Amino acid sequence: QLEIVESGGGLVQPGGSLRLSCAASGFAPSLHTIGWFRQAPGKDREGVSCISSGTGSTAYADSVKGRFTISRDNAKNTVYLQMNSLKPDDTAVYYCAAILSSCTFVPTRYNYWGQGTQVTVSS
Repeated sequence: QLEIVESGGGLVQPGGSLRLSCAASGFAPSLHTIGWFRQAPGKDREGVSCISSGTGSTAYADSVKGRFTISRDNAKNTVYLQMNSLKPDDTAVYYCAAILSSCTFVPTRYNYWGQGTQVTVSS
């Protein structure tokens, strides 16, 4: 059974850091493009970052470029999102998703989703 589980969210002060994890079971994330999305209350789900299968090329939303880094550990079937210099606007539920094609920030194109992890940036 295919499953995606996110973890690592929490409460952090502005300027702080968090590392989110996306653990996959039932499939090999190295064969899938993995995307990180977030959804704040009252807002649409938006793409944050993605890492392609094969080449491992990455993409970032403009709002997080230079602050967030996506990476993968194929041996652990896990994709990470390192988030630095966090801002209150980063507050959202963060989701991990998988797709058998290239990076995209269109959430409806992703086939598999985790349950999300809450990130709150507040003093």
